[in-house]
Amino acid sequence: MSSSVDSALPSPTAQPGPRGRLAQRFDRWALARHPAGGSTRLTHRNVYILPTRTGAFFGVLLLVLLVLSINYQLNLGYLLTFLLAGSAMMAMHVTHNNLRGLQLAARAPEGLLHQGQSARLGLMLQGGARDRWGLALRPAGAPPTMAQAPAKRRARAPAPPYPWTYVDCGREAETPVTLSWTPLHRGLLTWPLLTVESQYPLGVWTAWSRWQPQGELLVLPAVEHPAPPLPPARPTPGNGPTVSRGGSETEGVRPWRAGDSLRQVLWKKFARSDDLVSRDTAQPQARAELWLDFAALPASLDTEARLSRLCAWVLAADRAGTPYGLRLGAQHLAPATGAAHRAACLRLLALHPGPLRQSRSGVVP
Repeated sequence: MSSSVDSALPSPTAQPGPRGRLAQRFDRWALARHPAGGSTRLTHRNVYILPTRTGAFFGVLLLVLLVLSINYQLNLGYLLTFLLAGSAMMAMHVTHNNLRGLQLAARAPEGLLHQGQSARLGLMLQGGARDRWGLALRPAGAPPTMAQAPAKRRARAPAPPYPWTYVDCGREAETPVTLSWTPLHRGLLTWPLLTVESQYPLGVWTAWSRWQPQGELLVLPAVEHPAPPLPPARPTPGNGPTVSRGGSETEGVRPWRAGDSLRQVLWKKFARSDDLVSRDTAQPQARAELWLDFAALPASLDTEARLSRLCAWVLAADRAGTPYGLRLGAQHLAPATGAAHRAACLRLLALHPGPLRQSRSGVVP
Protein backbone atom coordinates (compact mmCIF):
# COMPACT_ATOMS: atom_id res chain seq x y z
CA MET A 1 0.00 0.00 0.00
CA SER A 2 1.45 3.35 -1.00
CA SER A 3 0.39 6.76 0.19
CA SER A 4 0.16 9.81 -2.05
CA VAL A 5 -1.07 12.11 0.74
CA ASP A 6 1.53 11.51 3.43
CA SER A 7 4.83 13.36 3.24
CA ALA A 8 7.88 13.41 5.48
CA LEU A 9 8.19 16.29 7.89
CA PRO A 10 11.34 18.25 7.08
CA SER A 11 14.40 17.98 9.26
CA PRO A 12 15.47 21.10 11.18
CA THR A 13 18.26 21.75 8.66
CA ALA A 14 16.27 21.06 5.49
CA GLN A 15 14.23 23.66 3.63
CA PRO A 16 10.91 22.21 2.47
CA GLY A 17 9.95 22.57 -1.15
CA PRO A 18 6.56 23.69 -2.48
CA ARG A 19 5.08 20.24 -1.89
CA GLY A 20 6.48 20.17 1.66
CA ARG A 21 5.09 23.62 2.43
CA LEU A 22 1.70 22.56 1.09
CA ALA A 23 1.81 19.45 3.28
CA GLN A 24 2.69 21.58 6.33
CA ARG A 25 -0.23 23.93 5.65
CA PHE A 26 -2.55 20.97 5.30
CA ASP A 27 -1.25 19.48 8.56
CA ARG A 28 -1.89 22.73 10.42
CA TRP A 29 -5.41 22.91 9.01
CA ALA A 30 -6.11 19.24 9.75
CA LEU A 31 -4.77 19.39 13.32
CA ALA A 32 -6.99 22.41 14.04
CA ARG A 33 -9.96 20.16 13.23
CA HIS A 34 -8.46 17.20 15.09
CA PRO A 35 -7.32 18.35 18.56
CA ALA A 36 -4.60 16.46 20.40
CA GLY A 37 -5.49 14.15 23.27
CA GLY A 38 -4.76 10.84 24.89
CA SER A 39 -7.32 9.20 22.59
CA THR A 40 -9.37 10.19 19.57
CA ARG A 41 -12.29 8.99 17.49
CA LEU A 42 -12.20 9.39 13.73
CA THR A 43 -15.28 11.11 12.31
CA HIS A 44 -16.34 12.66 9.02
CA ARG A 45 -14.64 15.90 10.14
CA ASN A 46 -11.14 14.42 10.26
CA VAL A 47 -11.18 11.60 7.70
CA TYR A 48 -10.18 12.65 4.18
CA ILE A 49 -10.36 10.72 0.94
CA LEU A 50 -8.79 11.08 -2.52
CA PRO A 51 -8.26 8.74 -5.46
CA THR A 52 -4.99 6.84 -5.60
CA ARG A 53 -2.80 6.68 -8.69
CA THR A 54 -4.57 3.46 -9.56
CA GLY A 55 -7.89 5.25 -9.06
CA ALA A 56 -6.82 8.11 -11.33
CA PHE A 57 -5.83 5.63 -14.05
CA PHE A 58 -9.15 3.84 -13.50
CA GLY A 59 -11.02 7.13 -14.00
CA VAL A 60 -9.15 7.79 -17.28
CA LEU A 61 -10.02 4.26 -18.42
CA LEU A 62 -13.72 4.87 -17.69
CA LEU A 63 -13.59 8.11 -19.69
CA VAL A 64 -12.05 6.27 -22.65
CA LEU A 65 -14.72 3.55 -22.43
CA LEU A 66 -17.46 6.17 -22.35
CA VAL A 67 -16.08 7.99 -25.42
CA LEU A 68 -15.77 4.73 -27.33
CA SER A 69 -19.29 3.68 -26.36
CA ILE A 70 -20.70 7.01 -27.51
CA ASN A 71 -18.70 6.95 -30.75
CA TYR A 72 -19.63 3.41 -31.76
CA GLN A 73 -23.05 3.26 -30.04
CA LEU A 74 -22.09 0.21 -27.97
CA ASN A 75 -24.83 -0.66 -25.52
CA LEU A 76 -22.64 -3.22 -23.78
CA GLY A 77 -19.95 -0.52 -23.54
CA TYR A 78 -22.40 1.76 -21.73
CA LEU A 79 -23.31 -1.10 -19.40
CA LEU A 80 -19.68 -1.90 -18.61
CA THR A 81 -18.76 1.78 -18.12
CA PHE A 82 -21.59 2.57 -15.71
CA LEU A 83 -21.16 -0.75 -13.88
CA LEU A 84 -17.50 -0.01 -13.23
CA ALA A 85 -18.25 3.60 -12.29
CA GLY A 86 -20.92 2.46 -9.84
CA SER A 87 -18.51 -0.03 -8.29
CA ALA A 88 -15.92 2.73 -7.84
CA MET A 89 -18.48 5.00 -6.16
CA MET A 90 -19.54 2.23 -3.78
CA ALA A 91 -15.88 1.54 -3.00
CA MET A 92 -15.46 5.21 -2.03
CA HIS A 93 -18.11 4.87 0.68
CA VAL A 94 -16.67 1.57 1.93
CA THR A 95 -13.15 3.01 2.09
CA HIS A 96 -14.29 6.09 4.01
CA ASN A 97 -16.39 4.03 6.43
CA ASN A 98 -13.46 1.72 7.05
CA LEU A 99 -11.83 4.58 9.01
CA ARG A 100 -14.84 6.55 10.24
CA GLY A 101 -15.68 5.50 13.78
CA LEU A 102 -12.26 4.01 14.52
CA GLN A 103 -10.91 4.95 17.96
CA LEU A 104 -7.19 5.32 18.71
CA ALA A 105 -5.52 5.63 22.11
CA ALA A 106 -1.84 6.31 22.82
CA ARG A 107 0.06 4.01 25.17
CA ALA A 108 3.30 4.53 27.06
CA PRO A 109 6.41 3.68 25.00
CA GLU A 110 8.02 0.29 25.49
CA GLY A 111 11.41 0.60 27.19
CA LEU A 112 13.74 3.60 27.25
CA LEU A 113 13.89 6.11 24.40
CA HIS A 114 17.37 7.09 23.23
CA GLN A 115 18.35 9.74 20.70
CA GLY A 116 19.02 8.31 17.24
CA GLN A 117 17.86 4.79 18.20
CA SER A 118 14.68 3.04 17.12
CA ALA A 119 11.90 3.25 19.72
CA ARG A 120 8.58 1.47 20.02
CA LEU A 121 5.43 3.58 20.34
CA GLY A 122 2.23 1.85 21.33
CA LEU A 123 -1.34 2.45 20.17
CA MET A 124 -4.61 0.74 20.97
CA LEU A 125 -7.25 0.50 18.21
CA GLN A 126 -10.95 -0.05 18.92
CA GLY A 127 -13.00 -1.18 15.97
CA GLY A 128 -16.41 -0.13 17.21
CA ALA A 129 -19.51 -1.34 15.39
CA ARG A 130 -17.80 -2.77 12.27
CA ASP A 131 -14.77 -4.73 11.15
CA ARG A 132 -11.79 -2.71 9.96
CA TRP A 133 -9.64 -4.21 7.23
CA GLY A 134 -6.30 -3.17 5.78
CA LEU A 135 -5.47 -0.36 8.22
CA ALA A 136 -2.00 1.17 7.77
CA LEU A 137 -0.29 3.36 10.37
CA ARG A 138 3.06 5.12 10.65
CA PRO A 139 4.61 8.21 12.27
CA ALA A 140 5.25 11.18 10.03
CA GLY A 141 8.81 12.10 9.18
CA ALA A 142 11.85 10.15 8.09
CA PRO A 143 14.46 8.15 10.02
CA PRO A 144 17.53 10.21 10.97
CA THR A 145 19.92 8.02 8.97
CA MET A 146 18.64 9.71 5.81
CA ALA A 147 17.38 12.98 7.29
CA GLN A 148 20.87 13.82 8.52
CA ALA A 149 22.51 13.19 5.14
CA PRO A 150 24.18 16.10 3.33
CA ALA A 151 21.88 18.54 1.55
CA LYS A 152 23.14 17.59 -1.94
CA ARG A 153 22.52 13.92 -1.27
CA ARG A 154 19.03 14.66 0.01
CA ALA A 155 18.32 16.59 -3.17
CA ARG A 156 19.24 13.57 -5.26
CA ALA A 157 17.63 10.94 -3.01
CA PRO A 158 14.79 12.17 -0.75
CA ALA A 159 14.64 10.54 2.65
CA PRO A 160 12.07 7.72 2.60
CA PRO A 161 9.42 7.93 5.32
CA TYR A 162 8.90 5.33 8.00
CA PRO A 163 7.49 1.99 6.81
CA TRP A 164 3.80 1.26 7.19
CA THR A 165 2.47 -1.02 9.93
CA TYR A 166 -0.55 -3.01 8.71
CA VAL A 167 -3.26 -4.35 10.98
CA ASP A 168 -6.88 -5.51 10.94
CA CYS A 169 -9.28 -4.62 13.76
CA GLY A 170 -12.37 -6.69 14.43
CA ARG A 171 -15.80 -5.50 15.49
CA GLU A 172 -15.92 -4.44 19.17
CA ALA A 173 -12.30 -5.58 19.48
CA GLU A 174 -9.20 -3.90 20.87
CA THR A 175 -6.06 -4.33 18.79
CA PRO A 176 -2.61 -3.23 20.05
CA VAL A 177 -0.25 -1.71 17.48
CA THR A 178 3.47 -0.96 17.88
CA LEU A 179 5.06 1.67 15.65
CA SER A 180 8.79 2.14 15.06
CA TRP A 181 10.04 5.70 15.56
CA THR A 182 13.54 7.21 15.84
CA PRO A 183 13.81 10.46 17.87
CA LEU A 184 16.22 12.99 16.38
CA HIS A 185 16.83 14.93 19.60
CA ARG A 186 17.02 14.32 23.33
CA GLY A 187 14.87 16.03 25.95
CA LEU A 188 11.13 16.34 26.33
CA LEU A 189 9.66 15.80 22.86
CA THR A 190 6.07 15.79 21.74
CA TRP A 191 4.55 12.69 20.19
CA PRO A 192 5.19 12.42 16.46
CA LEU A 193 2.36 13.16 14.09
CA LEU A 194 0.64 9.87 13.22
CA THR A 195 -1.00 8.91 9.94
CA VAL A 196 -3.67 6.22 9.67
CA GLU A 197 -4.72 5.19 6.16
CA SER A 198 -6.87 2.65 4.35
CA GLN A 199 -7.32 1.70 0.69
CA TYR A 200 -9.71 -1.18 1.33
CA PRO A 201 -11.43 -2.71 -0.65
CA LEU A 202 -10.37 -1.94 -4.26
CA GLY A 203 -7.34 0.32 -3.84
CA VAL A 204 -8.77 3.06 -6.06
CA TRP A 205 -9.42 5.40 -3.10
CA THR A 206 -7.23 6.25 -0.12
CA ALA A 207 -8.85 7.50 3.10
CA TRP A 208 -6.54 8.92 5.74
CA SER A 209 -6.41 10.95 8.92
CA ARG A 210 -3.65 12.76 10.83
CA TRP A 211 -3.48 12.77 14.63
CA GLN A 212 -0.92 13.90 17.19
CA PRO A 213 -1.32 12.29 20.64
CA GLN A 214 -1.06 14.62 23.59
CA GLY A 215 1.83 14.16 25.99
CA GLU A 216 5.60 14.28 26.18
CA LEU A 217 8.24 11.66 25.57
CA LEU A 218 11.48 11.75 27.55
CA VAL A 219 14.29 10.97 25.10
CA LEU A 220 17.63 10.10 26.68
CA PRO A 221 21.07 10.75 25.18
CA ALA A 222 22.41 8.11 22.84
CA VAL A 223 24.32 5.35 24.64
CA GLU A 224 28.03 5.28 23.78
CA HIS A 225 29.01 1.92 22.32
CA PRO A 226 31.44 0.57 23.17
CA ALA A 227 31.77 2.58 26.37
CA PRO A 228 34.96 2.56 28.49
CA PRO A 229 34.86 0.80 31.88
CA LEU A 230 33.35 2.56 34.87
CA PRO A 231 35.73 4.98 36.60
CA PRO A 232 37.27 3.73 39.87
CA ALA A 233 35.55 4.57 43.14
CA ARG A 234 37.32 7.32 45.05
CA PRO A 235 37.55 7.58 48.87
CA THR A 236 35.45 10.32 50.41
CA PRO A 237 36.47 11.24 53.99
CA GLY A 238 33.84 11.56 56.68
CA ASN A 239 31.22 9.20 55.30
CA GLY A 240 32.34 5.83 56.62
CA PRO A 241 31.87 4.01 59.96
CA THR A 242 33.76 5.31 63.00
CA VAL A 243 36.37 2.61 63.46
CA SER A 244 39.84 4.17 63.46
CA ARG A 245 41.02 5.35 66.87
CA GLY A 246 42.78 8.45 67.93
CA GLY A 247 40.22 11.12 67.03
CA SER A 248 38.79 13.83 69.19
CA GLU A 249 35.13 12.75 69.37
CA THR A 250 34.38 10.91 72.64
CA GLU A 251 32.22 7.82 72.08
CA GLY A 252 32.49 6.35 75.64
CA VAL A 253 35.00 4.75 78.01
CA ARG A 254 36.94 1.49 77.97
CA PRO A 255 39.55 -0.21 80.18
CA TRP A 256 42.99 1.26 79.90
CA ARG A 257 45.33 -0.49 77.44
CA ALA A 258 49.07 -0.26 77.11
CA GLY A 259 49.97 2.45 74.66
CA ASP A 260 47.04 4.74 75.53
CA SER A 261 47.98 8.36 76.00
CA LEU A 262 47.90 9.72 79.53
CA ARG A 263 45.56 12.45 78.27
CA GLN A 264 42.91 9.80 77.59
CA VAL A 265 42.95 8.45 81.17
CA LEU A 266 39.98 9.49 83.36
CA TRP A 267 41.89 10.40 86.49
CA LYS A 268 38.81 11.44 88.48
CA LYS A 269 37.24 8.02 87.96
CA PHE A 270 40.54 6.39 88.91
CA ALA A 271 40.64 8.42 92.17
CA ARG A 272 37.15 7.22 93.15
CA SER A 273 37.27 3.56 92.12
CA ASP A 274 40.91 2.73 91.46
CA ASP A 275 39.81 1.56 87.97
CA LEU A 276 42.14 2.79 85.27
CA VAL A 277 39.95 3.62 82.27
CA SER A 278 40.51 5.63 79.09
CA ARG A 279 38.31 7.63 76.82
CA ASP A 280 37.11 5.67 73.74
CA THR A 281 37.47 7.95 70.73
CA ALA A 282 36.88 7.33 67.04
CA GLN A 283 36.96 9.24 63.79
CA PRO A 284 35.08 8.59 60.55
CA GLN A 285 36.81 6.29 58.13
CA ALA A 286 37.02 7.16 54.43
CA ARG A 287 34.62 5.23 52.21
CA ALA A 288 35.05 4.63 48.48
CA GLU A 289 32.22 6.10 46.37
CA LEU A 290 31.57 5.94 42.64
CA TRP A 291 30.89 9.37 41.18
CA LEU A 292 30.06 9.91 37.52
CA ASP A 293 31.28 13.45 36.94
CA PHE A 294 30.58 15.45 33.78
CA ALA A 295 33.52 17.78 34.42
CA ALA A 296 35.96 14.89 34.94
CA LEU A 297 35.53 13.57 31.40
CA PRO A 298 38.17 14.37 28.74
CA ALA A 299 38.03 17.89 27.35
CA SER A 300 38.22 16.47 23.81
CA LEU A 301 34.62 15.22 24.14
CA ASP A 302 31.82 17.62 23.32
CA THR A 303 28.68 17.93 25.41
CA GLU A 304 26.66 15.28 23.60
CA ALA A 305 29.56 12.80 23.66
CA ARG A 306 29.96 13.30 27.42
CA LEU A 307 26.25 12.81 28.01
CA SER A 308 26.33 9.62 25.92
CA ARG A 309 29.20 8.25 28.01
CA LEU A 310 27.50 9.16 31.29
CA CYS A 311 24.28 7.53 30.08
CA ALA A 312 26.16 4.32 29.29
CA TRP A 313 27.87 4.41 32.70
CA VAL A 314 24.60 4.95 34.56
CA LEU A 315 23.05 1.91 32.87
CA ALA A 316 26.19 -0.18 33.49
CA ALA A 317 26.37 0.76 37.19
CA ASP A 318 22.65 0.04 37.60
CA ARG A 319 23.04 -3.41 36.04
CA ALA A 320 25.99 -4.17 38.34
CA GLY A 321 24.09 -2.99 41.42
CA THR A 322 26.91 -0.60 42.37
CA PRO A 323 25.95 2.57 44.29
CA TYR A 324 26.78 5.57 42.12
CA GLY A 325 26.31 9.31 42.13
CA LEU A 326 26.04 11.82 39.31
CA ARG A 327 27.57 15.29 39.06
CA LEU A 328 26.30 17.41 36.18
CA GLY A 329 27.35 21.02 36.45
CA ALA A 330 25.81 22.56 39.55
CA GLN A 331 23.44 19.61 39.99
CA HIS A 332 24.36 16.36 41.66
CA LEU A 333 22.63 13.24 42.94
CA ALA A 334 24.08 11.40 45.93
CA PRO A 335 25.25 7.80 45.45
CA ALA A 336 22.40 5.29 45.60
CA THR A 337 20.92 2.34 43.75
CA GLY A 338 17.52 1.31 42.47
CA ALA A 339 15.12 2.09 39.64
CA ALA A 340 14.09 5.48 41.08
CA HIS A 341 17.72 6.63 41.31
CA ARG A 342 18.43 5.43 37.77
CA ALA A 343 15.36 7.27 36.45
CA ALA A 344 16.42 10.49 38.22
CA CYS A 345 19.95 10.27 36.78
CA LEU A 346 18.72 9.56 33.25
CA ARG A 347 16.21 12.41 33.42
CA LEU A 348 18.95 14.79 34.54
CA LEU A 349 21.08 13.74 31.56
CA ALA A 350 18.18 14.06 29.11
CA LEU A 351 17.29 17.59 30.22
CA HIS A 352 20.84 19.00 30.34
CA PRO A 353 21.33 21.96 30.07
CA GLY A 354 17.57 22.37 30.37
CA PRO A 355 14.29 21.00 29.04
CA LEU A 356 14.43 20.67 25.26
CA ARG A 357 11.10 20.85 23.48
CA GLN A 358 10.34 20.08 19.87
CA SER A 359 8.91 22.77 17.63
CA ARG A 360 7.79 22.73 14.02
CA SER A 361 11.04 24.37 12.93
CA GLY A 362 13.40 22.39 15.12
CA VAL A 363 14.25 22.15 18.82
CA VAL A 364 14.32 25.11 21.15
CA PRO A 365 15.31 25.30 24.85
